[in-house]
Amino acid sequence: MGILEHGKDNKPLSLKVLQFLLLFLGLGIALSILSMCMLRFAELKNVLPVVQSRINPCFQQQNSLENWIRPLSNLHHSMNDAELFWRASFVPQMKILPFKRTPKIAFLFLTRGSLPLAPLWERFFKGNEELYSIYIHNLPSYKPDFPTSSVFYGRQIPSQVAEWGDISITDAERRLLANALLDISNEWFIILSESCIPLHNFSVIYRYISESRYSFVSVFDDPRSVGRGRYNWKMSPVVKITQWRKGSQWFEVNRKLAVDIVTDEVYYPKFKQFCKPSCYVDEHYFPTMLHIQSPHLLTNTSLTWVDWHRGGAHPATFGKADVTDKFLKQLSEGQRTCVYNNQTTSYCLLFARKFSPSALDPLLKLSSKYLGF
Repeated sequence: MGILEHGKDNKPLSLKVLQFLLLFLGLGIALSILSMCMLRFAELKNVLPVVQSRINPCFQQQNSLENWIRPLSNLHHSMNDAELFWRASFVPQMKILPFKRTPKIAFLFLTRGSLPLAPLWERFFKGNEELYSIYIHNLPSYKPDFPTSSVFYGRQIPSQVAEWGDISITDAERRLLANALLDISNEWFIILSESCIPLHNFSVIYRYISESRYSFVSVFDDPRSVGRGRYNWKMSPVVKITQWRKGSQWFEVNRKLAVDIVTDEVYYPKFKQFCKPSCYVDEHYFPTMLHIQSPHLLTNTSLTWVDWHRGGAHPATFGKADVTDKFLKQLSEGQRTCVYNNQTTSYCLLFARKFSPSALDPLLKLSSKYLGF
């Protein structure tokens, strides 16, 4: 046998040994290079500044109690209505709270554009910052120009087009309620328009609403064509004609009823499908739904005064010439009778509409004398 032996693959043994040595040598060189790189990186790490990430994991904020009880500083969220209503539907089951809570009134302004009576409202709100919150739903195309010092600055919610008498008006009101429910301090919710004014100072209105055992929703059975005549029999049996009610869209509800409104998946679809002009959904949906679900929690009256004596599809509008001493005295003092906490009283109305922009100057001039602010 010769010096060179062959393996099973017919390669000389010396060649195999040579390949092994080269492989071993290459591996050693690679390890050496890797070791030098790691050493070099360690040296650089000691001299290079460490940049801390400014991105906080979102789950840490969501798990924080503060995140749940702190009102949103920026109302321009990206939630659609389905997401918003779902988020607003969260209801704590425990009555004892693990934090201090000051109940607030949420003032919900349903407007087309500007708030021409804003200076009067600014005077009304002044000094009561811990007891109220403001939300505005206007046309998406409207760009508000409130100064940063205004209580209305940054209080516009993501809005959609809302048409009078259409389901979109109801959607806008539900949207306002849902946004306000995200602040757990909001306990009472009032729907207002840009033509509304307060008839008393803030302290009177806060005490009146906060001490009431009931919510103020106008609910009545109207047998005429503009009442029961608007009922669609296709809504039965979910909504029977004996349950059909009418009322004002300018209402006040407590937190429980606000949650009931935004979570309603029983009555809303029926009204959306079958209550169309000349069935004005904003006059029937809320009164009917709340009358069916929670009649024992309603006063069946509205806190907002309007004048229908002039006739027509809309109430009377009051301008500069209408706002006199006599007129405001009658509004603020009133000569009406209603029930408050199961007792008869003449103290029935807290707001009034409709006031045109021209009414602002006389309102500001006479408000301290007759409205108390």
